[in-house]
Amino acid sequence: MSDTERPPVAAVDPGLIAAFRQIPTAVISDNLERLPGAIGLKPFYKGTPMAGIALTVDTTPGDNLFVHRALDLIKPGDVLVINGGGDETRALVGEIIAAIAEHRGAAGIVLDGAIRDSAVLMSSPFPVFARAAHHRGPYKNGPGTINEPVSIGGMVVAPGDVVVGDADGVVAFAPGRASLLLEMARAQEQREADILASIRAGRYTGAYGK
Repeated sequence: MSDTERPPVAAVDPGLIAAFRQIPTAVISDNLERLPGAIGLKPFYKGTPMAGIALTVDTTPGDNLFVHRALDLIKPGDVLVINGGGDETRALVGEIIAAIAEHRGAAGIVLDGAIRDSAVLMSSPFPVFARAAHHRGPYKNGPGTINEPVSIGGMVVAPGDVVVGDADGVVAFAPGRASLLLEMARAQEQREADILASIRAGRYTGAYGK
């Protein structure tokens, strides 16, 4: 498959995606056996939690040619998930790429690498997650791939995975798990709400109860 085509991915109900914006990544992680999760990425934006469908990009560290190519494939609700090899010496995403992605309907950007124009991105509601900020710009020579599984902070993300991000970080999971995972996460939120209520009422007896 060429880099200008997108593989078929399982359809996910937009209502499910919207619901995951209301679920903390910590709760999602707990219900995924606490296994998936990108290590070392943090939010560089000022806004609400992110949820969408992964459009994956694998790049040569310090090079963003294939990030630019992926911009032409964005569909509304996509999260651009970029493996930059964890390199922090050259920024692969800045104000212009973020603006293009947002204008084309992307739900956010997740980058295992560095961004720049951080002051602008930090004041924007458009979700951007990255490892660091650095002023040095990228090369544009390639090589790279699009729509192949990538490793982001130690977490494998496949094209079409559901990607959720908030102040605690980023987690991803296969779309086939979305419905049951949402049900489990909501049940955990209710249990935690009950615990907090018992603490406020002076009835709390320990995390595991009696």
